[in-house]
Amino acid sequence: MRILLVGGAVRNLLLGRPPGDKDFLVLDAGESEFRARFPSARKVGRAFPVYWLGGSEFAFPRAASLEQDLAARDFTLNALALDSDGGLFCHPQALEDMRDRILRPCSPCSLADDPLRVFRAARFLAQFPELTPHPDLLAAMEDAARAGLLANLSAERVGRELLKALAGPQPSRFPALLARTGCLDPWFAELARCRDVPAGPAPAHDSDVFGHTLAVLDRLAGDPLRAWMGLCHDLGKAATPPAEWPRHHGHDRAGAALARGLGARLRLSEEYQRAGETAAFLHMTAARYPELRPGTRVDLLLRAGNLLEPLLDLVRADHGLDVREQALAERARILAVRLPEALRDRGPESGKRLRELRAQALSHVISLTENSGPE
Repeated sequence: MRILLVGGAVRNLLLGRPPGDKDFLVLDAGESEFRARFPSARKVGRAFPVYWLGGSEFAFPRAASLEQDLAARDFTLNALALDSDGGLFCHPQALEDMRDRILRPCSPCSLADDPLRVFRAARFLAQFPELTPHPDLLAAMEDAARAGLLANLSAERVGRELLKALAGPQPSRFPALLARTGCLDPWFAELARCRDVPAGPAPAHDSDVFGHTLAVLDRLAGDPLRAWMGLCHDLGKAATPPAEWPRHHGHDRAGAALARGLGARLRLSEEYQRAGETAAFLHMTAARYPELRPGTRVDLLLRAGNLLEPLLDLVRADHGLDVREQALAERARILAVRLPEALRDRGPESGKRLRELRAQALSHVISLTENSGPE
């Protein structure tokens, strides 16, 4: 039995990066021999034998030889195998593409064999900004879109590729590559509709909604939840009738439903679905924070809940306005306000009175701030 380290872990080692998740290929042995040597291994593969052991996947070849197995993989950069003696086996173009930082499919049918590789390619560009897509990759992605190969993919798998991209150093490259090759539909239809829609009146905006969204995405790079909120915040502008362009009155309300729908289609967690909805619905209100009346501030601070800090970071990325310190201090202040005993247990009336008291507490702070100055 020979067990080789394969795929991205070998790529990362050759690039001087931490190996990350490790996948292994089992050669010269059958499943029964593997299970006898590793009785705690758990079978997880259905289409072909894959076992889970010690936090890693152990797969059996998909082809008759190691060379054929490597040729059947997704991209040349991942068609690599390392044995226990340090012997390196690779796709004929792998090392050249690694040197030149080229992302190329292993074969003309790589993406047709597994169309999820369309989104994996976009994710790799977000994770590795130094990579350049090869013309063969662009053509294969366009072919996959034209052939309708993307529609029947697993929603969870597409969603996972997105979240990995949003955690990368340049998440904008994920939707940018999909747009370039016609692959935004059907999974990211809301984003596709943002193309060629003016983001807003000049001079505040000089691009379409799609381009503005990409810029905000990269300002939030490194945190997938915040980047997701950046992706969703302006989706509602695509619903504005063209006669009203370049203004987008009410796009926050329209965008909330679109963001929720996008998150649900991708089977993202409830946390992410709520985050996208919150980003769309509240980002414009939060961007006017210094102008808000005390009662409106109370409503915003409470409605945002545990998403307040990501929302404030989105506002800074979107508008360049940093009110984080002020808003967090004022949230702490209103949460410290308590109803007097006599006003409790009165149902909606108690809620109304508590809001008034909290607004009064902010009014006092705002008044002191406005009246303070050099003596």
